[in-house]
Amino acid sequence: MLSLLLIAASVMQAASPEWPGWAGPSRDFHLTARPIASTWPAAGPKVLWKHALPYGSSSIAVEGKRLYTMYRDGDNEVVLALDATNGKKVWEYKYAAKFLKGMNMATGPGPHSTPMIDGPRLFTVGVNGKLHCLDKKTGKVLWTRGLIEEMGGNVMLRGYSNSPLHYKDTLIVMLGGKGHTIAALDLKTGATRWQGGDFGNSHSSPVLIKVDGQEQLAVVVEKAVAGFDPNSGRVLWSHAHENRGGDITSTLLWGSDNLLFFSGAYQGGSRTLELHQSGGATTVKELWFHRQMRVHHSDVMRVGDYLYASNGDFGGTVFLCANVKTGEIKWRERSVVRANTVLVGDRAVILDEDGVLHLATLSPDGYKEMARAQVLENLAWTPPSIAGTKLYARDRKSIVALDLK
Repeated sequence: MLSLLLIAASVMQAASPEWPGWAGPSRDFHLTARPIASTWPAAGPKVLWKHALPYGSSSIAVEGKRLYTMYRDGDNEVVLALDATNGKKVWEYKYAAKFLKGMNMATGPGPHSTPMIDGPRLFTVGVNGKLHCLDKKTGKVLWTRGLIEEMGGNVMLRGYSNSPLHYKDTLIVMLGGKGHTIAALDLKTGATRWQGGDFGNSHSSPVLIKVDGQEQLAVVVEKAVAGFDPNSGRVLWSHAHENRGGDITSTLLWGSDNLLFFSGAYQGGSRTLELHQSGGATTVKELWFHRQMRVHHSDVMRVGDYLYASNGDFGGTVFLCANVKTGEIKWRERSVVRANTVLVGDRAVILDEDGVLHLATLSPDGYKEMARAQVLENLAWTPPSIAGTKLYARDRKSIVALDLK
């Protein structure tokens, strides 16, 4: 009986998407150790394939032999499924998606949100808030919702950017606005289960955290960070954070020590909050805040008590290390420009905006680079995705598959 249970568990684990959506399987860009190389030849990791791909900021969801992402085609958005072995198109779904009044898409027309794989379904959201539930095998539309025009969500300056989150039998989406900051939709039908909150939206995606045993949805909203009950949408707590809804803010980082870190560009700055349950209520204590660390549109790694990220918005950027408990900046590394990182075991795989891929180790003692190679030629703001030892990355004009083994 035990062996059967172990086999069943193994099959279930193998069947799980390797990179199911935004920020990977744990929604923090961390992966378990795997046999990736400790250095590369001068030309870089082996290129498995490389193809042209129109503009889109969506990162790449991966399951088995399928890749899913999105791109822009004139006044349309396109959901694309590719064969992971050769990069060839399996199917695509195109729909009308004109920009809404109040959007300024000069920095990039999107789509920004990352597709989410869930069982037989694929969920996608475009810049104007059109949410689609598609059959992941065929691209057939199962249901749709209009998060902005139908449900009253905020029009975002750079277009809708939040990536959806799976919770039990619901899909968690951000809307923004009085009475519906955040909402839960039925996975199978798209019907609204609940809506809650009176905050404006932001570009930061929600994360699921557990505060002394209580599950909560944590998210950056306009001018605050807040926690919601994922079963009802009730606001559990909020803490002021000076950001405008159109400002870029990193995805929240949650630790087992009950510390919640987040950073924003421009006047937002960085903070660490300590959350606890007391008398049925959540207490929020700010450990530190400063504007010396301002993460623009890159991700943040936390390893132990230290944070690693690209710092800077309008001016030049540096890669830095800061203490999550005190905010003390330990070092700054100027050889890495604005970049996104995936941590594979103890090795950091870093893709910078110039299309250079770096392999390094990160510690409070310093940045140690083991290899670097030019793998893309155009502006690369999209975080890479990794499945097994394969890395999938895109810039504004192409998509590439590399073998890190």
